[in-house]
Amino acid sequence: MKPFTVHKGIAAPMDRANIDTDMIIPKQFLKSIKRSGFGPNLFDELRYLDEGQPDADNSGRPLNPDFVLNQPRYQGASVLLARENFGCGSSREHAPWALEDFGFRAIIAPSYADIFFNNSFKNGLLPIVLDDATVDRLFKAVAANEGYELTIDLAQQKVITPDGEEIPFEVDAFRKHCLLNGLDDIGLTLQDADDIRAYEANRRQQSPWLFS
Repeated sequence: MKPFTVHKGIAAPMDRANIDTDMIIPKQFLKSIKRSGFGPNLFDELRYLDEGQPDADNSGRPLNPDFVLNQPRYQGASVLLARENFGCGSSREHAPWALEDFGFRAIIAPSYADIFFNNSFKNGLLPIVLDDATVDRLFKAVAANEGYELTIDLAQQKVITPDGEEIPFEVDAFRKHCLLNGLDDIGLTLQDADDIRAYEANRRQQSPWLFS
């Protein structure tokens, strides 16, 4: 998993509440357990004017010019600004996979669905919770300023605006440690690889019939 330390990127506004995981990555595209390849179908229903098919080439599909991520000013965006209850619905881990594969590193919203919130941390995506008033102020700033970039300093737990304003946010200490060091569940387990190997070797000596 890619570590998250300090990230600076264009913010894109998703100005609607209760975006569910089927909107983030529709069910017909959940054909793989690999973490990559889902970006082209992120927000598929909103992003394209036709209905996408699994395993189809997206290159010739007509884009919806009104959808925010298709607009030239938000190309290359890596910070998603959203409204309350982002990531509700089914618990598919593909939702954070699709967001990260598209290029997002962080989301800023007033609230998230619990399972999506937890899955995001485990997949290198930082979900930041800010109060409604602050999020609304950021929406207005993004709309008023093309190329509006936010800097997110995870170590200092701050969102920094282009004019230098520092907005603090809370994050669980353990989740922060994992993101800063790029540790998913497998990475955490492998930190104890020597102890695991020693246990297995000792177990093999004590109970060799289990390994025959």
